Amino acid sequence: MVKYLDLQRITAKYADEIHQALARVADSGWYLQGEENKNFEQHYADYIGSRYCIGVANGLDALIWILRAYMELGYLRPGDEVLVPANTYIASILAITENGLKPVLIEPRLSNYQIDEDLIEQHLTERSKALMIVHLYGQCAYSDKIRALCERYGLKLIEDNAQAHGCLYAGRKTGSLGDAAGHSFYPGKNLGALGDGGAVTTNDKELAKVVRTLANYGSEKKYLFRYTGRNSRLDEIQAAVLNVKLPYLDQDIELRKQVAARYLLEIRHPGIQLPLVTDRGQHVYHIFPIRCSRRDALQAFLESRGIQTLIHYPIPPHKQACYKEWHNLSLPITEQIHREELSLPLSPVMTREEIDQVIAAVNAFD
Repeated sequence: MVKYLDLQRITAKYADEIHQALARVADSGWYLQGEENKNFEQHYADYIGSRYCIGVANGLDALIWILRAYMELGYLRPGDEVLVPANTYIASILAITENGLKPVLIEPRLSNYQIDEDLIEQHLTERSKALMIVHLYGQCAYSDKIRALCERYGLKLIEDNAQAHGCLYAGRKTGSLGDAAGHSFYPGKNLGALGDGGAVTTNDKELAKVVRTLANYGSEKKYLFRYTGRNSRLDEIQAAVLNVKLPYLDQDIELRKQVAARYLLEIRHPGIQLPLVTDRGQHVYHIFPIRCSRRDALQAFLESRGIQTLIHYPIPPHKQACYKEWHNLSLPITEQIHREELSLPLSPVMTREEIDQVIAAVNAFD
């Protein structure tokens, strides 16, 4: 079986260093808000190219705290609108509704699955206060046009960078392009911990201060609570693991690019739509999505050939039970993507033989 993502093999690449890091934390007697967090926050801020990094419990919390901090600072109020791509993972939208804000769902471009920047302006109202872009699948969603729109209409630009660690735009890392960015270190990410973890990056000193306070029960000083916050902290064990893996991230991305390059060159099935990649040097290939009108049959066929695949994602957010008020929305491009998308195995530990097997199986689909 070619696994979709072999986390055991990935972790084994760094096993000695991870074991040393875990022992170091265990022996230290300091398990929260210690040197491992401090070091990782500095290292990740330097990597992204931002002034501040705040470790939090997970990627969803990172987005929640950005929006909540803007509310505490007076930039956002309950009922304000946040524009967001309709075809994102639901966490992007949960962060908006969690804060009593209104998501405005924007269709993507079918060609590259990123938010259609030409549709943004027509969805703006007097309540539009922020735009959240999602670097879906590891490809950059940012553009100069998006930045210009945000500046023209006074929108905060928030990046959901959960799937795009190391992605570039004109030499700058995603996560440093907007006003603030949320990052996820879920184990399956390009930079993954051994459990949940997340971070916020920003150049805004006040925003960083409020995010850190909110994620620490709302406390700036022990037993003094400025905000009604929550406990959302990156623990020392996960920070230590991330400190081990971060120096290898760019190397792993290069290995991912090599797998993707073979898929793009050698998969030639007429019934399968490969992803459009406008700049292969910038894409970090967290996910390699293909589309097929007979997606379920293709997935079953690949399974019979020993190829494990995943669907990102089978049901779009506006059709989920938790958002039943949106069920009457017509978002045909989003719905087509969710109906046809299938993700092929792609990781920095795939062997040439496994890549060959995937390509041969896809091309043999009848």
